[in-house]
Amino acid sequence: MNSVQKRRITAEDLYELQIISGCEISPDGKKVVYAVQSVEKETEKKYTHLWLVDITSGKTQQLTYGKHSNTSPFWSPDGAMIAFFSNRQNEKQPQLFALPLDGGEARPLTDFHGDFGQFSWSPDSQHIVFQFRPFDEEDIELQSDEKKKELGRVSRRVDQRVFFKLDAYGYLPKAHYHLWTVNTTTGETQQLTDSDMFDETGPVWSPDGRFIAFFSNRSDHPDLAPDKVDLFLWDIDKGEINQQNTPEGPKSNASFSPDGRKIAYFGHEGLNLDYKNTELWIVDLEKSEPASSLTAPFDFDVGGGVINDTGSVITRSPVWTADGKSLFFQVGRHGKTSLHKIDANGKNLETVIKFEGVVSGFSLDQDQNQIAFIQGTMTDPCQVAVLRAGEKTPEILTSLNKELLSSLDLGICEEVWFKGPDQNDLQGWILKPPDFDPGKKYPSIMEIHGGPLAQYGFFFMHEFFYLAAQDYVVYFCNPRGGQGYGEEHAGAIYYGKWGTVDYADLMSWADYMTAQPYIDLNNMGVTGGSYGGYMTAWIIGHTDRFKAAVSQRCVSNLLSMWGSSDFNWSFQAWFGDKAPYEDIETLWQCSPMKHIGNAKTPTLIIHSMQDLRCAIEQSEQVYVALKTLGVETEFLMFPDSPHGLSRTGRTDRKIARLEGILDWFERYMQV
Repeated sequence: MNSVQKRRITAEDLYELQIISGCEISPDGKKVVYAVQSVEKETEKKYTHLWLVDITSGKTQQLTYGKHSNTSPFWSPDGAMIAFFSNRQNEKQPQLFALPLDGGEARPLTDFHGDFGQFSWSPDSQHIVFQFRPFDEEDIELQSDEKKKELGRVSRRVDQRVFFKLDAYGYLPKAHYHLWTVNTTTGETQQLTDSDMFDETGPVWSPDGRFIAFFSNRSDHPDLAPDKVDLFLWDIDKGEINQQNTPEGPKSNASFSPDGRKIAYFGHEGLNLDYKNTELWIVDLEKSEPASSLTAPFDFDVGGGVINDTGSVITRSPVWTADGKSLFFQVGRHGKTSLHKIDANGKNLETVIKFEGVVSGFSLDQDQNQIAFIQGTMTDPCQVAVLRAGEKTPEILTSLNKELLSSLDLGICEEVWFKGPDQNDLQGWILKPPDFDPGKKYPSIMEIHGGPLAQYGFFFMHEFFYLAAQDYVVYFCNPRGGQGYGEEHAGAIYYGKWGTVDYADLMSWADYMTAQPYIDLNNMGVTGGSYGGYMTAWIIGHTDRFKAAVSQRCVSNLLSMWGSSDFNWSFQAWFGDKAPYEDIETLWQCSPMKHIGNAKTPTLIIHSMQDLRCAIEQSEQVYVALKTLGVETEFLMFPDSPHGLSRTGRTDRKIARLEGILDWFERYMQV
């Protein structure tokens, strides 16, 4: 028996958690490079550094140091260097660096002013192709002139773009992402593509080094048709660009077959149909036939993740087997992200790695004898793991957060399946407090996920453990409208059906919980963020069964949401694909503000002041409405914070948010 008394998790423990944000196995299969993020409490800054772990001995080695961040590490094909992004020269301007593994300091490969995107090594390790978007000249001048920097921009004019801002970024520059190459020996750079209207993204080099595949939307007005993404090949010798034969729809994550004759990618067919499963496709570059989907018959979401609040699942491009006959890829299903393998003809689907957790950021060594990945579970946010050929169980190579996690009593989480109102199968989880006593009555909190195209599952949620540590039963499920359960489940609230079967599923979940003998029926609370905030606002307008509610970063009025969000008009696809001036009734019927007059539940409103996804006016409307109705309410706002504050925000603000939620529930529910 462990003689050390375990304690309950606290909000302050967020300062202690280290999170892995990327990893890749070396070509020779001997080491894994991974990036670890930590928080400096005194300054509230986050720093990320690169580490190596020896696969045989488990010995770790820190590669980078200092008060800066080093991210996205990828090995050169010859294993001699690691390329990565670093802001060591300028806190606000990362550059692409290369670190030689035979000794010596990392050296910058670029000296640009703007935003970098994805990059890919050439097969001979001599070049890197990357996507880059320069800042506006006025913004560059601000950084070099202290007086101008202090005053800020005089004005900003938007002319061509419809999507002109982005949450957690701000207002976008006028320029677009284009492709560049850099010689890793000389540092010489070359711009490959250019346009005032189009972006080029996701570049990847062909095995023979002759071509670069990339994605681009070259429709007449890309911002008005964002899903019209096509696959292109850049012929390096000829300087020509050729579009490939793929069906209309969004696409990403290209991967050449070993012989260079085929490309696999992720996508789905059709425009403005976000609920459709992402599928694994193959296009034959030597034939005229259109690309074909390998996974359409299986009704699962390729590359799908699971929500947590300390990191995210890293989706990697499909990886071909060395013989070109099969591919490895991730799948998000039933609260897990697993790794699968399928033949290039769409046959012989098999599960490679699956457990109660997530397989994130996977990679294979050159001989394909080992698979390295980031393993996340309900009780451990991240470790580097490896699965060796012929073995069934991965080996954990790292021990991040070991001292912290081993000292905590997180309670017990139970997975349940239950029937929804239409006899539909639903999956949920019940987190019981530490020292749970089945003979006692406990207050409870229903958590509702955002998205709605997302899923809860077997992945560490600090917020849930924190609330359970205060003696609340925390329960969460995946109602219709989310991913992980097939297209019918995900599409059930499409075409103007928000607040219908999703609400009914959540009420069935609450009914299920009221039947549990340990639930205090007079002290049930509800909360959620983004779409979960929408559902919380919807719930208080339709029932008073909950004693208290906390609506976070909500959507409340789909009419004013149209055009004000960074995704602006595109939200209309969920509601019949019509603008407010074409169909005001559907958007208004699905808006919580239409029904807020029925609200009686004491409700705390939480919103970030720089939220560009769901503008703060969405929560302001709810707050003012509740005030005028005489319903008990308060408004908790966070400055200089984006929509994703609970996941990526400054740690002191994340803590204040958690404490605000707890304070509200403690006011209105007896613990």
